Amino acid sequence: MKTQIFKISQMTEDLLSQAAQAITAGAVAVFPTDTVYGIGTNAFNESSISRIYDIKNRPPVSALQILTGTIPQAKEVVQWGDSAQKLAEAFWPGALTIILPPSAKGDPLRRGFAALGLRVPGNEFLVRLLSLMGAPMASTSANLHGQPTLTKEEDLLNTFDGKTDFIFLGGTLSPVASSVITLAEEKPRLLREAAVSRTRLEEVLGEKVY
Repeated sequence: MKTQIFKISQMTEDLLSQAAQAITAGAVAVFPTDTVYGIGTNAFNESSISRIYDIKNRPPVSALQILTGTIPQAKEVVQWGDSAQKLAEAFWPGALTIILPPSAKGDPLRRGFAALGLRVPGNEFLVRLLSLMGAPMASTSANLHGQPTLTKEEDLLNTFDGKTDFIFLGGTLSPVASSVITLAEEKPRLLREAAVSRTRLEEVLGEKVY
């Protein structure tokens, strides 16, 4: 297949709008985030989700993260509460993934898992793209399953050119993983401490994080 390749610095509003419409319709894209390069598509498009697993050679038992461009978009697919609001206002856009129970609208996105992990990423290009989409994006890291994370444009092109519909190049990334906190249990629990510290999370929530 022919992959459309763009430098994010060259993306006009028209091109961005066209790309957002295509991804909403089921196109698969590779793009920079504030952590690592990601690969994603419309979170509600089952055939496109299957393509991502096939492209990455990734077993479908692994969950995909949900990305949105705004907090209101995120609230549509999960059961939102005061703790989620505090964390989102403090750290989004940014490198914090919040795990929450799905709403009725978001329930199909679970795909066998109990809850959804979502965030608004702190990458200006990606936030603009997500905000123009008509649906949230399901995403995972842009690398082959079991292989190192890709941070260089050349490696991305060698791996994904001809396999995805779009590749958006944003230079070489020096990624720091997002922290992951679950609010889907009785008490908030930190599953991965990375970009956001436990101390900062506890300061914002006003309670202990386990």
